[in-house]
Amino acid sequence: MVPIHDDNPIQIDPWVTKILIAVNIVVFAIEVVVATQPEQLEQFFHAWAFVPCHLTDTCPPTIPASTFNNPVWLTLITSQFLHGGIGHIAGNMLYLSIFGNNVEECLGHIKFLIFYIACGVLAALAQGFFSPTSVIPTLGASGAIAGVLGAYLIRFPRAKLLILPFFPLPIPIRIPAFFFLVFWFILQFVNGVASFNLQISTGEEVGGVAYWAHAGGFIFGAFLGSMMGLFTSPQRRRRE
Repeated sequence: MVPIHDDNPIQIDPWVTKILIAVNIVVFAIEVVVATQPEQLEQFFHAWAFVPCHLTDTCPPTIPASTFNNPVWLTLITSQFLHGGIGHIAGNMLYLSIFGNNVEECLGHIKFLIFYIACGVLAALAQGFFSPTSVIPTLGASGAIAGVLGAYLIRFPRAKLLILPFFPLPIPIRIPAFFFLVFWFILQFVNGVASFNLQISTGEEVGGVAYWAHAGGFIFGAFLGSMMGLFTSPQRRRRE
């Protein structure tokens, strides 16, 4: 299922959401330029993406310390603006554009930015917790956006979403946000458990989607959003 739009109007200019989308697109454009030299792109990702073994100091000798040009705390932030391909960034920016503006209206511009970055950091750490020795760079806005989804779920569970299902027919339908977002979270959690079990049983590192970053970001977003005032927006309460 792919979300297309939500029936949840706002009365602010969500300029933080717009800036985040713009920054992601600009950084991806830089990646495209760097990608003309595959070796440079790999170095670029190791320098700016979050690599769990760098945090736990367990990287193998094949990856010397000189590979990591930036401190771990910085990569926890910069990794949120990197993406692995056009489909990766397109999907993330679609979700951010649909769900980010409403959460931004509730939290306020500055608190939303802090919330977004914090969710991304916590999501990356969640992925690192389950794969502490991983040498695979963790990158993408998915963890931070998952936090936005978690906040949206607890604040607007009855908001209607226009989605495009792939089965049985690709015909747009409207469903409550609760059903879509809970299904999304369950899918991330189940896939995270499956990948973790596969890693344990085979002893080999499993690459691909950072499911634990998604599930962790979602949970952190629900709690952090509530703590930061998700339900205390005077303007939004008056309209509702």
